[in-house]
Amino acid sequence: MKKLRLTLICLSILFFFPVNQSPGATPPATDMEICMLEALKTAPGNTTLYELRSKCKEKLGVDMAAKQESAAVQTVQKSGSSTKLGKPLYQDNQVEKDLLPRPFTLLAHKPNYILFATYNGNGFDPELYQEQYQNSSITADNYESQFQFSVKLPLAVQILGKNIDLFTAYTNLSFWQVYNKRLSSPFRETNHEPEIWLQHRPKNLKKFGFTNTLNRVGFTHQSNGQGGVLSRSWNRVYASMLFKRDDMLFQGDTFTFSIKPWFRIPETSEDDDNPEITDYLGHGHIRIGYKYGNNTFSFLLRNHLESGFKRGAIETCWSFPLWGKYNFLKGYIRYFTGYGQSLINYDNYVNSIGFGLLLTDIL
Repeated sequence: MKKLRLTLICLSILFFFPVNQSPGATPPATDMEICMLEALKTAPGNTTLYELRSKCKEKLGVDMAAKQESAAVQTVQKSGSSTKLGKPLYQDNQVEKDLLPRPFTLLAHKPNYILFATYNGNGFDPELYQEQYQNSSITADNYESQFQFSVKLPLAVQILGKNIDLFTAYTNLSFWQVYNKRLSSPFRETNHEPEIWLQHRPKNLKKFGFTNTLNRVGFTHQSNGQGGVLSRSWNRVYASMLFKRDDMLFQGDTFTFSIKPWFRIPETSEDDDNPEITDYLGHGHIRIGYKYGNNTFSFLLRNHLESGFKRGAIETCWSFPLWGKYNFLKGYIRYFTGYGQSLINYDNYVNSIGFGLLLTDIL
């Protein structure tokens, strides 16, 4: 009886979806025909034609949606739109590579985020603000908000026909005393950082399982736009090397680490607002990134060996999905301990933790 039922279903499929439409012509089988015949091979003996057709309609519907989604992504990539705030380019993002040849392409640089609340367990020293504004009643809350906006722009791509690009970027890092109603919620500090660099993408340069994906040489200026005792600024030339390895611990994960040494450009004693800044921020940092699924962890280590483990800094970040299929917004937790979190208080020890939303990640 089972064989008879399966035979009848086969005949029904051939009847409703005839293979030959006209003598001498053999059109290719449709997706529905192929799906139903394949499903029939493993279907139970009591399966009806209606059940086969329903399952195939559902399967083909999902496949078609995936194809349409892929086509839509390709259309966006090939369209004339030239502004794309995507993942940082140095993490080998293919979408951004495709956008590079177009003029005025705006890309994400460092992570873009907002921390709705951060808590500094050591508090903030208001002495400099009191001196600047001649007001001893100025105080700073331990709670505040923090956000970073960072974008870059390619100025020249494939210079001299080589795999070398010229970029410029701007990063704004702000510390906002939004909960300090006594002082009308002022910005405690805003750090501005324009920079310019040359970058090179090596091809097939691998060592110990890691691939050297990007090298940079550049110049950066960082200041807070303040005057008087609050004024802070410094200029640096730097180099950086990025290494990447996939499937290091688990299948589908990504591990990266970058080394970024720098040299501070000397200033005269009259112009130097922070002569000891390299004693606290050192001459470089190491950043480690690890991504598994939609979770990304990053660690920054700075100035520990140089200072004899007295004036270093550690930054630990975790981004994780919140909702939605594409996770355009991620939850973000950031912990910082050490010196140099901001320019004004570069020589003050900070121990802070904050949470908020992340727009663009390092991976």
